[in-house]
Amino acid sequence: MEVNALRLDPADNVVTCVAPVAKGSPIVYPDGEELRVLEAWEDIPIWHKAALEDLPEGGEVRKYGERIGRTKEPIPRGGWVSDKNIYSVPRDYDQEMI
Repeated sequence: MEVNALRLDPADNVVTCVAPVAKGSPIVYPDGEELRVLEAWEDIPIWHKAALEDLPEGGEVRKYGERIGRTKEPIPRGGWVSDKNIYSVPRDYDQEMI
């Protein structure tokens, strides 16, 4: 199987598709030395994200090992994660200071 997605950090719950993925097709990404596969729940454009797990409404979306937003609605495993179904959550940088 050919890799068509990347998980940028082990803590991520999304992958970035590096090629367009059609609904019902495999999303293939490396996880260490292994290749992992999940089925695309819908068409996912190149450079967009796919959920690695079922994400509930209000759930955290993690990319780069960081929270990049929360879901507006449930997103199934293999679903397209986009600006239509997530929203940004402002960070409190003062509270993050060490």
